[in-house]
Amino acid sequence: MKEHPEENNELEEQLEDQNDETLYEHHKFIAEKGQNPLRVDKYLMNYIEKATRNKIQKAAKDGNIYVNDVPVKQNYKVKAGDVVQVMFEHPPYEFLLTPENIPLDIVYEDDTVLVVNKPAGMVVHPGHGNYSGTLINALVYHFENLPNNSSDRPGLVHRIDKDTSGLLVIAKTEHAMAHLSKQFFDKTSEREYVAMVWGNVEEDEGTVEGNIGRHPKNRLQNTVYEGDDAEKGKPAVTHFKVLERFGYVTLVACKLETGRTHQIRVHMKYIGHTLFNDERYGGEKILKGTTFTKYKQFVENCFKVLPRQALHAKTLGFTHPKTGEWMSFNSDLPEDMVGAIEKWRNYAKNQKEMLE
Repeated sequence: MKEHPEENNELEEQLEDQNDETLYEHHKFIAEKGQNPLRVDKYLMNYIEKATRNKIQKAAKDGNIYVNDVPVKQNYKVKAGDVVQVMFEHPPYEFLLTPENIPLDIVYEDDTVLVVNKPAGMVVHPGHGNYSGTLINALVYHFENLPNNSSDRPGLVHRIDKDTSGLLVIAKTEHAMAHLSKQFFDKTSEREYVAMVWGNVEEDEGTVEGNIGRHPKNRLQNTVYEGDDAEKGKPAVTHFKVLERFGYVTLVACKLETGRTHQIRVHMKYIGHTLFNDERYGGEKILKGTTFTKYKQFVENCFKVLPRQALHAKTLGFTHPKTGEWMSFNSDLPEDMVGAIEKWRNYAKNQKEMLE
Protein backbone atom coordinates (compact mmCIF):
# COMPACT_ATOMS: atom_id res chain seq x y z
CA MET A 1 0.00 0.00 0.00
CA LYS A 2 1.24 3.47 -0.80
CA GLU A 3 1.27 6.10 1.87
CA HIS A 4 -1.30 8.84 1.27
CA PRO A 5 0.55 12.13 0.66
CA GLU A 6 -1.48 13.98 3.30
CA GLU A 7 -1.31 11.30 5.99
CA ASN A 8 1.58 10.48 8.27
CA ASN A 9 0.66 6.86 9.01
CA GLU A 10 2.80 3.79 9.52
CA LEU A 11 2.67 1.45 6.55
CA GLU A 12 0.69 -1.65 7.38
CA GLU A 13 1.68 -4.48 5.06
CA GLN A 14 1.15 -8.20 5.12
CA LEU A 15 4.49 -9.99 5.27
CA GLU A 16 5.38 -13.67 5.18
CA ASP A 17 7.97 -15.36 7.35
CA GLN A 18 10.40 -18.08 6.28
CA ASN A 19 7.82 -20.79 6.99
CA ASP A 20 5.30 -19.14 4.64
CA GLU A 21 2.97 -18.50 7.60
CA THR A 22 1.42 -15.06 7.19
CA LEU A 23 2.38 -12.42 9.71
CA TYR A 24 0.88 -8.94 9.87
CA GLU A 25 2.81 -5.82 10.61
CA HIS A 26 1.15 -3.84 13.39
CA HIS A 27 3.84 -1.20 13.87
CA LYS A 28 6.89 -0.16 11.89
CA PHE A 29 9.51 2.43 12.82
CA ILE A 30 12.81 3.44 11.26
CA ALA A 31 15.35 4.67 13.82
CA GLU A 32 16.53 8.16 12.94
CA LYS A 33 20.12 9.22 12.31
CA GLY A 34 20.69 10.60 15.80
CA GLN A 35 19.33 7.53 17.61
CA ASN A 36 21.61 6.50 20.48
CA PRO A 37 21.67 2.74 21.23
CA LEU A 38 18.52 1.95 23.22
CA ARG A 39 16.91 -1.33 24.29
CA VAL A 40 14.16 -2.25 21.86
CA ASP A 41 11.55 -2.58 24.62
CA LYS A 42 12.28 0.96 25.84
CA TYR A 43 12.40 2.22 22.26
CA LEU A 44 8.92 0.84 21.52
CA MET A 45 7.54 2.25 24.77
CA ASN A 46 8.43 5.69 23.38
CA TYR A 47 6.69 5.00 20.08
CA ILE A 48 3.50 3.07 20.79
CA GLU A 49 0.70 4.90 22.52
CA LYS A 50 -0.91 3.03 25.47
CA ALA A 51 1.62 0.18 25.20
CA THR A 52 2.74 -1.50 28.44
CA ARG A 53 6.20 -2.82 29.21
CA ASN A 54 4.77 -6.30 29.86
CA LYS A 55 2.99 -6.38 26.50
CA ILE A 56 6.15 -5.38 24.64
CA GLN A 57 8.30 -7.87 26.55
CA LYS A 58 5.80 -10.64 25.81
CA ALA A 59 5.91 -9.73 22.10
CA ALA A 60 9.71 -10.08 22.20
CA LYS A 61 9.47 -13.38 24.07
CA ASP A 62 7.01 -14.69 21.46
CA GLY A 63 9.40 -13.69 18.66
CA ASN A 64 7.12 -10.96 17.35
CA ILE A 65 9.58 -8.05 17.42
CA TYR A 66 11.81 -7.84 14.37
CA VAL A 67 14.76 -5.57 13.65
CA ASN A 68 15.89 -5.54 10.02
CA ASP A 69 13.66 -8.59 9.38
CA VAL A 70 15.29 -10.65 12.16
CA PRO A 71 13.47 -11.49 15.44
CA VAL A 72 15.21 -9.94 18.45
CA LYS A 73 15.05 -10.20 22.24
CA GLN A 74 13.89 -7.35 24.44
CA ASN A 75 17.44 -6.29 25.31
CA TYR A 76 18.47 -5.72 21.67
CA LYS A 77 19.92 -2.21 21.31
CA VAL A 78 18.24 -0.23 18.53
CA LYS A 79 20.70 1.81 16.45
CA ALA A 80 20.33 4.54 13.83
CA GLY A 81 18.85 3.17 10.61
CA ASP A 82 17.35 0.04 12.18
CA VAL A 83 13.91 -0.96 10.90
CA VAL A 84 11.84 -2.06 13.91
CA GLN A 85 8.64 -4.02 13.32
CA VAL A 86 6.05 -5.52 15.65
CA MET A 87 4.43 -8.53 13.97
CA PHE A 88 1.47 -10.78 14.87
CA GLU A 89 -0.41 -13.65 13.24
CA HIS A 90 -3.70 -11.72 13.19
CA PRO A 91 -4.39 -8.56 11.17
CA PRO A 92 -4.27 -5.20 12.94
CA TYR A 93 -7.63 -4.44 14.52
CA GLU A 94 -7.96 -1.33 12.40
CA PHE A 95 -8.48 -3.63 9.41
CA LEU A 96 -11.29 -5.52 11.18
CA LEU A 97 -13.93 -2.86 10.69
CA THR A 98 -17.13 -3.49 12.62
CA PRO A 99 -20.16 -1.47 11.48
CA GLU A 100 -21.62 0.42 14.44
CA ASN A 101 -24.90 2.30 14.61
CA ILE A 102 -23.41 5.61 15.71
CA PRO A 103 -25.38 8.76 14.78
CA LEU A 104 -23.69 11.11 12.33
CA ASP A 105 -24.13 14.86 12.11
CA ILE A 106 -24.49 15.12 8.32
CA VAL A 107 -24.06 18.66 6.99
CA TYR A 108 -24.37 17.74 3.30
CA GLU A 109 -24.88 14.58 1.26
CA ASP A 110 -25.32 13.59 -2.37
CA ASP A 111 -24.44 10.47 -4.37
CA THR A 112 -20.76 11.47 -4.57
CA VAL A 113 -19.70 13.15 -1.33
CA LEU A 114 -20.66 13.46 2.29
CA VAL A 115 -19.76 16.27 4.71
CA VAL A 116 -19.97 15.45 8.41
CA ASN A 117 -19.48 17.50 11.56
CA LYS A 118 -17.37 15.35 13.90
CA PRO A 119 -17.82 15.85 17.64
CA ALA A 120 -14.82 16.19 19.92
CA GLY A 121 -13.86 12.84 21.47
CA MET A 122 -14.60 10.75 18.37
CA VAL A 123 -11.59 9.09 16.76
CA VAL A 124 -11.68 9.33 12.95
CA HIS A 125 -10.34 5.85 12.14
CA PRO A 126 -9.53 2.71 14.16
CA GLY A 127 -5.98 2.42 15.42
CA HIS A 128 -3.97 1.28 18.41
CA GLY A 129 -6.19 1.50 21.49
CA ASN A 130 -9.25 2.69 19.55
CA TYR A 131 -10.91 -0.14 17.64
CA SER A 132 -14.55 0.87 18.00
CA GLY A 133 -16.67 3.99 18.25
CA THR A 134 -14.78 5.70 15.43
CA LEU A 135 -16.13 7.74 12.55
CA ILE A 136 -15.28 4.93 10.13
CA ASN A 137 -17.19 2.40 12.26
CA ALA A 138 -20.20 4.69 11.85
CA LEU A 139 -19.61 5.26 8.13
CA VAL A 140 -19.45 1.57 7.22
CA TYR A 141 -22.73 1.04 9.10
CA HIS A 142 -24.61 3.87 7.39
CA PHE A 143 -23.09 3.58 3.89
CA GLU A 144 -22.28 0.58 1.71
CA ASN A 145 -19.40 0.18 -0.71
CA LEU A 146 -17.40 3.23 0.34
CA PRO A 147 -14.12 3.42 -1.63
CA ASN A 148 -10.88 2.75 0.25
CA ASN A 149 -8.16 5.37 0.36
CA SER A 150 -4.49 4.44 -0.09
CA SER A 151 -4.35 3.32 3.55
CA ASP A 152 -7.42 1.06 3.07
CA ARG A 153 -9.67 3.34 5.10
CA PRO A 154 -13.22 3.54 3.68
CA GLY A 155 -14.29 6.99 2.50
CA LEU A 156 -11.57 8.89 4.30
CA VAL A 157 -10.02 11.78 2.36
CA HIS A 158 -8.48 13.64 5.32
CA ARG A 159 -8.74 13.51 9.10
CA ILE A 160 -8.75 15.60 12.26
CA ASP A 161 -7.59 14.68 15.74
CA LYS A 162 -9.77 12.87 18.25
CA ASP A 163 -10.29 15.91 20.46
CA THR A 164 -10.69 18.36 17.58
CA SER A 165 -14.26 18.97 16.46
CA GLY A 166 -15.49 19.99 13.04
CA LEU A 167 -15.95 19.31 9.35
CA LEU A 168 -14.72 16.39 7.26
CA VAL A 169 -15.52 15.45 3.65
CA ILE A 170 -16.07 11.76 2.87
CA ALA A 171 -15.80 10.26 -0.63
CA LYS A 172 -18.63 7.93 -1.67
CA THR A 173 -17.16 6.85 -5.04
CA GLU A 174 -13.72 5.89 -6.35
CA HIS A 175 -13.72 8.94 -8.62
CA ALA A 176 -14.56 11.23 -5.71
CA MET A 177 -11.78 9.69 -3.62
CA ALA A 178 -9.18 10.31 -6.33
CA HIS A 179 -10.47 13.78 -7.17
CA LEU A 180 -10.68 15.01 -3.56
CA SER A 181 -7.36 13.45 -2.55
CA LYS A 182 -5.67 15.32 -5.40
CA GLN A 183 -7.25 18.58 -4.26
CA PHE A 184 -5.86 18.12 -0.76
CA PHE A 185 -2.45 17.16 -2.14
CA ASP A 186 -2.43 20.12 -4.57
CA LYS A 187 -3.54 22.48 -1.74
CA THR A 188 -6.60 23.66 -3.66
CA SER A 189 -9.05 22.70 -0.90
CA GLU A 190 -9.84 25.17 1.87
CA ARG A 191 -9.67 24.38 5.59
CA GLU A 192 -10.03 26.99 8.30
CA TYR A 193 -9.97 26.27 12.01
CA VAL A 194 -10.78 28.35 15.07
CA ALA A 195 -8.41 27.95 18.01
CA MET A 196 -7.91 29.55 21.39
CA VAL A 197 -4.25 29.81 22.30
CA TRP A 198 -2.24 30.85 25.32
CA GLY A 199 -0.77 34.35 25.31
CA ASN A 200 -1.47 37.59 23.48
CA VAL A 201 -0.76 37.09 19.78
CA GLU A 202 0.66 40.51 18.94
CA GLU A 203 0.44 40.36 15.14
CA ASP A 204 -3.07 40.72 13.70
CA GLU A 205 -2.20 38.05 11.16
CA GLY A 206 0.79 36.06 9.99
CA THR A 207 2.15 32.84 8.52
CA VAL A 208 4.00 30.03 10.25
CA GLU A 209 6.35 27.96 8.09
CA GLY A 210 8.31 25.07 9.52
CA ASN A 211 8.91 21.43 8.59
CA ILE A 212 6.97 19.10 10.88
CA GLY A 213 8.13 15.64 11.95
CA ARG A 214 8.09 13.28 14.92
CA HIS A 215 9.53 14.68 18.13
CA PRO A 216 12.91 12.98 18.78
CA LYS A 217 12.18 12.29 22.46
CA ASN A 218 8.39 12.23 22.80
CA ARG A 219 7.15 10.08 19.94
CA LEU A 220 3.51 10.97 20.64
CA GLN A 221 4.25 14.57 19.69
CA ASN A 222 5.36 16.25 16.49
CA THR A 223 7.75 19.18 16.34
CA VAL A 224 9.22 21.77 13.97
CA TYR A 225 12.65 20.99 12.50
CA GLU A 226 14.88 23.86 11.39
CA GLY A 227 18.21 24.42 9.66
CA ASP A 228 20.28 21.30 9.06
CA ASP A 229 17.55 19.18 10.69
CA ALA A 230 14.78 20.46 8.40
CA GLU A 231 14.91 17.28 6.29
CA LYS A 232 13.62 15.32 9.30
CA GLY A 233 10.22 16.94 8.79
CA LYS A 234 7.76 17.61 5.97
CA PRO A 235 7.04 21.16 4.74
CA ALA A 236 4.09 22.75 6.53
CA VAL A 237 2.45 26.18 6.23
CA THR A 238 -0.23 27.67 8.51
CA HIS A 239 -1.79 31.12 8.08
CA PHE A 240 -3.34 32.70 11.18
CA LYS A 241 -5.51 35.73 11.90
CA VAL A 242 -6.49 37.14 15.29
CA LEU A 243 -10.25 37.13 15.89
CA GLU A 244 -10.37 38.38 19.48
CA ARG A 245 -7.93 39.08 22.32
CA PHE A 246 -8.65 38.26 25.94
CA GLY A 247 -5.31 39.24 27.47
CA TYR A 248 -3.85 35.94 28.60
CA VAL A 249 -5.39 33.98 25.72
CA THR A 250 -6.22 34.82 22.09
CA LEU A 251 -8.88 33.54 19.72
CA VAL A 252 -7.42 32.92 16.25
CA ALA A 253 -8.47 31.58 12.87
CA CYS A 254 -5.94 29.22 11.27
CA LYS A 255 -6.00 28.38 7.58
CA LEU A 256 -4.11 25.27 6.50
CA GLU A 257 -2.01 25.32 3.36
CA THR A 258 -0.70 21.82 4.11
CA GLY A 259 -2.19 19.01 6.20
CA ARG A 260 0.42 17.58 8.56
CA THR A 261 -0.46 15.64 11.69
CA HIS A 262 -1.11 18.05 14.59
CA GLN A 263 -0.09 20.93 12.30
CA ILE A 264 -1.90 23.80 14.03
CA ARG A 265 -1.06 22.46 17.48
CA VAL A 266 2.65 22.21 16.58
CA HIS A 267 2.92 25.49 14.68
CA MET A 268 1.17 27.58 17.32
CA LYS A 269 3.35 26.10 20.06
CA TYR A 270 6.39 26.80 17.87
CA ILE A 271 5.60 30.55 17.86
CA GLY A 272 4.96 30.54 21.62
CA HIS A 273 1.17 30.17 21.64
CA THR A 274 0.27 26.62 22.68
CA LEU A 275 -3.39 25.72 22.26
CA PHE A 276 -5.50 26.20 25.39
CA ASN A 277 -5.91 22.89 27.28
CA ASP A 278 -3.89 20.90 24.72
CA GLU A 279 -2.64 18.24 27.10
CA ARG A 280 -0.29 16.55 24.64
CA TYR A 281 1.60 19.77 23.98
CA GLY A 282 1.54 21.27 27.48
CA GLY A 283 -1.47 23.56 27.10
CA GLU A 284 -3.26 22.04 30.11
CA LYS A 285 -0.92 24.05 32.34
CA ILE A 286 -1.37 27.75 33.12
CA LEU A 287 1.11 29.18 30.64
CA LYS A 288 0.15 32.87 30.94
CA GLY A 289 -1.37 34.99 33.66
CA THR A 290 -1.08 35.83 37.33
CA THR A 291 -0.17 33.70 40.35
CA PHE A 292 -3.33 34.58 42.24
CA THR A 293 -5.38 31.63 43.52
CA LYS A 294 -8.55 33.24 42.19
CA TYR A 295 -7.09 33.30 38.66
CA LYS A 296 -5.91 29.70 38.95
CA GLN A 297 -9.43 28.66 39.95
CA PHE A 298 -10.86 30.59 36.99
CA VAL A 299 -8.57 28.79 34.52
CA GLU A 300 -9.36 25.39 36.06
CA ASN A 301 -13.06 26.16 35.66
CA CYS A 302 -12.38 26.95 31.99
CA PHE A 303 -10.61 23.59 31.64
CA LYS A 304 -13.70 21.88 33.06
CA VAL A 305 -15.96 23.66 30.56
CA LEU A 306 -13.57 22.77 27.70
CA PRO A 307 -11.87 19.46 28.65
CA ARG A 308 -9.85 19.23 25.41
CA GLN A 309 -7.70 21.36 23.12
CA ALA A 310 -9.52 24.48 21.94
CA LEU A 311 -9.62 23.63 18.23
CA HIS A 312 -12.53 23.39 15.80
CA ALA A 313 -12.47 22.72 12.04
CA LYS A 314 -14.97 25.44 11.19
CA THR A 315 -14.76 25.91 7.41
CA LEU A 316 -14.29 23.38 4.61
CA GLY A 317 -14.20 24.13 0.90
CA PHE A 318 -13.54 21.97 -2.16
CA THR A 319 -14.45 21.54 -5.81
CA HIS A 320 -17.24 19.00 -6.21
CA PRO A 321 -15.75 15.94 -8.00
CA LYS A 322 -18.81 15.44 -10.20
CA THR A 323 -20.22 18.92 -10.93
CA GLY A 324 -17.01 20.98 -10.77
CA GLU A 325 -18.87 23.44 -8.52
CA TRP A 326 -17.03 25.06 -5.60
CA MET A 327 -18.60 23.87 -2.34
CA SER A 328 -18.10 25.72 0.95
CA PHE A 329 -19.36 24.69 4.37
CA ASN A 330 -19.35 26.35 7.77
CA SER A 331 -20.04 24.87 11.18
CA ASP A 332 -20.89 26.59 14.44
CA LEU A 333 -18.45 26.42 17.32
CA PRO A 334 -19.45 23.61 19.70
CA GLU A 335 -20.90 24.43 23.11
CA ASP A 336 -17.73 23.63 25.06
CA MET A 337 -15.65 26.11 23.05
CA VAL A 338 -18.39 28.74 23.19
CA GLY A 339 -18.57 28.32 26.96
CA ALA A 340 -14.81 28.75 27.46
CA ILE A 341 -14.67 31.74 25.10
CA GLU A 342 -17.53 33.44 26.97
CA LYS A 343 -15.71 32.93 30.28
CA TRP A 344 -12.53 34.51 28.92
CA ARG A 345 -14.47 37.34 27.28
CA ASN A 346 -16.13 38.20 30.59
CA TYR A 347 -12.82 37.89 32.43
CA ALA A 348 -11.11 40.27 30.00
CA LYS A 349 -14.01 42.74 30.27
CA ASN A 350 -13.85 42.72 34.07
CA GLN A 351 -10.08 43.21 34.02
CA LYS A 352 -10.46 46.17 31.68
CA GLU A 353 -13.15 47.75 33.91
CA MET A 354 -10.93 47.35 36.98
CA LEU A 355 -8.15 49.28 35.22
CA GLU A 356 -10.40 52.12 34.09
